[in-house]
Order: sequence, then structure tokens, then C-alpha cells
Amino acid sequence: MELGVIADDITGACDVAAGVTAAGLRAEVRLGVPDPSGRPAAECVIVALKSRTAPVETAVADSVATARTLREWGARRLYQKYCSTFDSTDRGNIGPVADALVDGTGADAASVGTPVTPAVGRTMHRGHLFVGDRLLSESSLADHPLTPMRDPDLVRVLGRQTPHRVGLVPLEVVHAGPGAVVRRLRELRADDVRHVLVDAVEEGDLDVAAAALAASDDLVLGGAAGLAVALARRLATAEAPAAEPAPQGRGLILSGSGSERTRAQIAAFAGPRYSLDVDALVDAPEVVVDDAVAFVARARGLPLVSATAEPDVVARVQQRWGREQAAALVEDALARVAAAAVERLGVRRILVAGGETSGAVAAALGVPALRVRRVAAPGVAWTTATDAAGRTLDLCFKSGNFGGTDFFTTAFEEET
Repeated sequence: MELGVIADDITGACDVAAGVTAAGLRAEVRLGVPDPSGRPAAECVIVALKSRTAPVETAVADSVATARTLREWGARRLYQKYCSTFDSTDRGNIGPVADALVDGTGADAASVGTPVTPAVGRTMHRGHLFVGDRLLSESSLADHPLTPMRDPDLVRVLGRQTPHRVGLVPLEVVHAGPGAVVRRLRELRADDVRHVLVDAVEEGDLDVAAAALAASDDLVLGGAAGLAVALARRLATAEAPAAEPAPQGRGLILSGSGSERTRAQIAAFAGPRYSLDVDALVDAPEVVVDDAVAFVARARGLPLVSATAEPDVVARVQQRWGREQAAALVEDALARVAAAAVERLGVRRILVAGGETSGAVAAALGVPALRVRRVAAPGVAWTTATDAAGRTLDLCFKSGNFGGTDFFTTAFEEET
């Protein structure tokens, strides 16, 4: 096992799986803290936790347990996967998890990573993260309902999450080549810096970082999918496998994401739609879920069940019912719709937008592992899974920010 990845949500795990598969590294996604007895054969194993917004103690405990199992399975490198927009509050989990993983690696260990993923417009210069051509703090992520990101200086953001020093490998060092990156890392570690972020603005910069980091066994690597894919390009010994055909059965789209991109995808979708009413969910959740399932049953074509709303509506709902309760209601409802659609309506292909929603749907379907079937867009893959009843399902768990505006339609168009 060349790479053992600890992902903080399921869409992030699928993002890595899509990228490393396209690079030629066999990948498998395991859901939840893995059972050590079930060792996989893949070269890259990605464990999808639900730790991005979990309590710090839970996120750390699950990540440490996962790291222990990945090491037992023979993972040569550990990789802490977090979002390409560094989604985390100041009390958040990226720093504490990195601290714990470094502690478990060795007394002189350190973490090195970057959220840069040029394929989806995430770049970093002088430690400042850009989303497209805008600073993170000027993007729609500044008002994310769960993890608002209002400081683009990630050295500063990470520094608020850990008692240890945080350093930077600036872009000019990256452009000087792998040797210069190695020297800079040695200087930082000699200066008692425990966590290092790396600037990058294009794929070639990530390849330089991967070349500098690939041979180190006293580092916890980390970041978004970009660096993991660059590592896969160095480690892969085969070409990406050909896409498998999709299983037969009805399709369904579920959306719990509040992202700007998902709102645009919903606006562009021409098929039948059902919108969940959170206020009604509070009063009569069974009625709302039954109505949504009935809508899917009678829909002609590809149906969409959505809880996505404009930011002002989300803010009103959160103010009325509380952020956690509102999110839990939506996730539970969409998960129950998915389970009923598979059990009673013959649905076998499900696209889910939103990390927390994807995790809830995967849990409701009872799928323990995912295998990439085909890459549908940068960072997005259709995956094959088998549920507890032995049914083969085609599942696409998508970050809310990924995919083109027409993705809800094009994702179901199989290549011939």
C-alpha cells in the first residue's frame, strides 16, 4: 500500500479516489474507522470519516485509530486529506488531527501539506489561498453555513488551531526545484516548525513538492486531492483502468449542499424537482419523507430531491431551529429518501451533492466500501458499492463546489 489516506468526509475521499485512479493508482474507499481484519489489496486506501465538523476529540480519536490500522496494513505514507478550501473553524480539526498524527509518527516527525488543487481553481501564494481569481475570504466560502472561511492566510489559520509553530515553503522555493524544497523543510524543522504549508499555483508545482516529499518516512503528508494525485503520478505503475458500464436501474439526485456551485447546478437542471421544507421537517418529518419518496416514484425522467436554498433562507432556518438541528434534519431526510428509493423503487444510481449529506446517505444505504468506476469530472467519480442486501449500486458523492453548471445532467451520460 503506497498511500493511506485519512479523509475528513466522504466527498473528499471520493475526490482523492477519482484523482489517484486517473493517475493509474488502484484505489479503494472505506467508510468509517476501518476494521483491521479487512485488509484491502489496493495501492491507495482512502478512509472516509465524518470528522470535518465533528467535536475535536472525536475527530482526533477516529483519525488516530484509522492511522493505526493503515500502518498495520502496511501503508508506506500517511496522508491527512482536508478540503481544498481548508474548511475549518478556528476551533476546528485540521490542526489537532495533524498534531495527533505527527505524535504517532515519531518524535522528530512533522506534517507537510497544501490545499492546492489547480484542476478546481485552488491555488496558494505567500500562504494565501485563492478560489479561482479571488482570495478565499472574498469567495462564497466566506459565508459557508458550517465552516465560514474569512481569513485567506492559511499559515495564520492553522496557527490558531495548534500550539506548535507553522511555516511556509514559498513559491520561489518550489520553483527552484525539489532540492530547494528539501533544504527549506530542513531549515524549518531545525527552527522547531512542526507544520509546513507549501505554495503552488499549477500542477507542475505539485509535482515538485511530490518529488521532494515522496521518499520521506518521518512526514505526515496532507492537503487536498492535488498533492495526493501528484504523489500518485510518481508512484503509479499502470495506466488508469477503462471505465466499467453503469449498473441497470433508475437514477436519483439528492442535494443538501448550500454552495454557490450547487445552487447554479440546481437552477440549470431541467428535470422534475422536489424541495424539502425544513420547517415542515421539524413538525412532521415522516410526512415530508413520504411525500418526497412518492414524488420520486411518480417522476418521469431523472428526479431531484433538494434541500438547497439561498443563503438568506438558510440563515433564517438556522436562526430559527439552530444550525446543527437544521443540518441533521436535512441529512436524515435525504438519507431516508435514498434508502426507500433503493429498497422500494428500483433506484440503483444516486448522485449526492454535499459532504455531510453524502455521509448520511452512505450510512443509510449501509455500504462499507466504494470502488471507482469512472471519473465524471475533476474530483468527482462514480463509484461501485454493494449494500447489505447484495444490491450493486452506482454512487456519486460530490462536494458541493465541484462539477460544471450542467453536471446534474451530464453526470448520468455514460461514455460509449
